[in-house]
Amino acid sequence: MSKKSCCHGPGYATPLDAMKNGPREKLLYTVTVQPNLDEPHGDYLSTVDVDPESPTYCQIVHRNFTNRKGDELHHSGWNACSSCYYVDEKAETVPKRNRLVLPALNSDFIYILDVATDPRKPEIIKTIDGDVLKSHNVTGPHTTHCLANGNIMISVMGDAGGYAKGDFILFDSDFNCIGTWTKGDKKALCGYDFWYQPYFDVMVSSEWGAPNKWRRGWRPSDLEDMTQYGCRLNFYKWSTQTLYQTIDLGADGITPLEIRFLHDPKRAEGFVGCALNAKVFHFKKKPDSDEFEAKKVIDIPGKLVDTGSGEAEDMGGMISDIIISLDDRFLYVNCWRHGDVRQYDITDCENPKLTGQLFLGGAICSDLPNVIVKEDKELKERPPARYVKGRRLEGGPQMMQLSLDGKRLYVSSSLYSPWDKQFYPEMVSKGGHIVQIDVDTVNGGISLNEDFLVDFKDEPYGPGLPHEMRYPGGDCTSDIWLADQE
Repeated sequence: MSKKSCCHGPGYATPLDAMKNGPREKLLYTVTVQPNLDEPHGDYLSTVDVDPESPTYCQIVHRNFTNRKGDELHHSGWNACSSCYYVDEKAETVPKRNRLVLPALNSDFIYILDVATDPRKPEIIKTIDGDVLKSHNVTGPHTTHCLANGNIMISVMGDAGGYAKGDFILFDSDFNCIGTWTKGDKKALCGYDFWYQPYFDVMVSSEWGAPNKWRRGWRPSDLEDMTQYGCRLNFYKWSTQTLYQTIDLGADGITPLEIRFLHDPKRAEGFVGCALNAKVFHFKKKPDSDEFEAKKVIDIPGKLVDTGSGEAEDMGGMISDIIISLDDRFLYVNCWRHGDVRQYDITDCENPKLTGQLFLGGAICSDLPNVIVKEDKELKERPPARYVKGRRLEGGPQMMQLSLDGKRLYVSSSLYSPWDKQFYPEMVSKGGHIVQIDVDTVNGGISLNEDFLVDFKDEPYGPGLPHEMRYPGGDCTSDIWLADQE
């Protein structure tokens, strides 16, 4: 950023500015998947009213359908965020946060939505065909982040044939494709999520696996070829767009998914949640070096469970999301299979302290007749099923979004529809949900808001599956802050 700043763009000057001065959220843009692949309206963006003073509180007030089968909308991102806050006095235009970007995991299409004309009723204004990505030999678009120069970058997980490939695809501010981002001969084996910190000239990315593997569901045999499934963190030089370090996390680190630097842009450290075996690694920059090191700091043990086959299996928690409060004090971790959300105090990042835990469904509830937990290193008894407003919560806690002030945590239930069908068919048939957790930001601790439920059971074209959630003004996972580099 330049000290010659004429005005400011979208977002907030600092993470603490957002936390202290940001407004309470009133709308929740929620990616919603249609599990019935024969339904022609397809997936959609749900606009959920979360303003407790509104007559339509907890209701879906608008749905924007892609009108295309088989997309599998998943994550979303902005054309501009807090990384565009400071505007140089010589700039010809001031960035605006007015476009929401929705990549589709299965079709490789990308949908661009206008959220400024009527924030309660976003509308698709541009569709980027999946062949655009394939023409650059990439598929499986996932995370979207805006860049300070006005471009938009999306991580990808596969090549045109669906085999594993870690890279990124760039678009300009008008959503014309520029090409892939990584330069040089060295490429990541797999891709997934990413976060950048220009102050330290670094970007980090995580790994899931090859699209032709995860698109058909989970198979333990997929791990026989770890070039096609992820277990690594990849570090890039931001200025040269080159991969310079890869850290193999080993068996504990299989499927490192959501990855976050701390929000403070002058702290070169962060966390990644490793899904399969439910571990969280802390990574940090080595003193007087550009290289990073990673250390396992949260180890959630698997549970020895018989799910009706007569044979016990080690059921990992499947951490599918993590989120950090804007003051970098609390880390939230979910276990989609075990069914719990956890809050950790990360004042000491290398020694997280568990300060809250809440069960919201999962695969080991005490009312599931065919489930036998033979060994549990944490629980003395199985958690009961969770009901909100008379509705049994099917599935487990999946994507999370934290209010700017850190006092409310929203939790959805759908991971990815082929995996939903494999692990939680009841949720698919009955529809997913969003619940709200109240957070004690002073002492730590979390509790369920029993009066909040967004139910996706009775949707216009059948039960829906809610995944990622965004606020119109930015949030803890969409916005990246840049340090003053003067």
